[in-house]
Amino acid sequence: MQESAYRWVIVCAVAVMLGIAFGQIVNGLSVFFLPLEEEFGWARGEIAAINSSGLIGLALGGFLVSLFADRANIRVLTLFGTSIVAVMVLLAGRASELWQFYSIFFLAGLFGGSALYGPLFALIGNWFRTGAGLAIGIAAAGQAAGQGAMPYASAFLIDWLGWRGAFTALGSFSLLTLVPLAFLIRPAPAATPGQAAMARERPYLPTPLVVAALSIAVLGCCTGMSTPLMHLVPLIEGCGFDATQASGVLLTLMIAAIGGRIAFGKLADMFGALPAYFSAVAWQTALIFFFTQINDLTTFAIFAPIYGFGYGGVMTGLLISARELRPPLRRASATGIVLSFAWAGHGLGGWQGGATYDASGGYIWGFGNAVLAGSVTLAILAMLMFFGRRPQTPDVLVN
Repeated sequence: MQESAYRWVIVCAVAVMLGIAFGQIVNGLSVFFLPLEEEFGWARGEIAAINSSGLIGLALGGFLVSLFADRANIRVLTLFGTSIVAVMVLLAGRASELWQFYSIFFLAGLFGGSALYGPLFALIGNWFRTGAGLAIGIAAAGQAAGQGAMPYASAFLIDWLGWRGAFTALGSFSLLTLVPLAFLIRPAPAATPGQAAMARERPYLPTPLVVAALSIAVLGCCTGMSTPLMHLVPLIEGCGFDATQASGVLLTLMIAAIGGRIAFGKLADMFGALPAYFSAVAWQTALIFFFTQINDLTTFAIFAPIYGFGYGGVMTGLLISARELRPPLRRASATGIVLSFAWAGHGLGGWQGGATYDASGGYIWGFGNAVLAGSVTLAILAMLMFFGRRPQTPDVLVN
């Protein structure tokens, strides 16, 4: 059956919204580390915990959203989330105490980001009966572009307006772009009786096994990926380069991640979601520690996109795996639960990178912990692929 062309409007709108919102929530604080250190004298671990508080909010919010995401009005939910993100970034420009930053970022994640990420990716999966891997990869690529472009733009805004002015400019820009884009969001057309019957008859793994395994797996892979996302810029600055140069390296990493997210989405359509997810995590885990062995800008600029291509496929693989392993009527709720662990992993990885830096004076231990976390994920995904090859009884009653 021919599918509506409007599904590509959904993909483009989601890609831009996630790029702007999560380019600030996930790793946008990385270029604010040194300005906040210089003005307030806070330790790097304390500043990293600002970002972690936002990701903890995302994790808790993911659980809350999972309770009603399959029944919510997706446009209202998106409008609410985008408005909260913009307002919280504006408030960050007026904060002067550490607890204020913690509260602002926590609320941005709890009520803003959580209302966007899981529900919007689940929405894309429901709009695309076929080729969902590529569509999710494109939307995830938009997020990757934002995670590179927003910190890069923030570095220039800090030089021009100071860190307070930069937050104010970013919040204003978010309000003027995210809210209008939210009006483009529509629920997917209802499945035909034949499509619904096929979804019910498909042999899925039991829900508790899938949700538990993916949740632990994503906790590990996101702990690994968030360490360089949050600490690559200060790591490069510690080698004697300025914030613009350092954020430029991060930008090249995220540009490569755009290609990785699309490529691994296509690989998932061709060979399956779990093999694509496993390959991306293996790529990320094998390369992540080498960042600590580099001390010149040229090598950083060459190595970052090589790492970034594989890193980019991780979230695409996860999102498609969550879609493929759950039936449509449970997709948004299951995705919300799994993604809550993803954001917890992001928060843990960013925090432990800063804490181990404060304790040891370097990033060796922090990036080493990231490798260990990725290895745990690979073991769990190998288990899921093993059980996924075995014949399963349709778990309609379980779901």
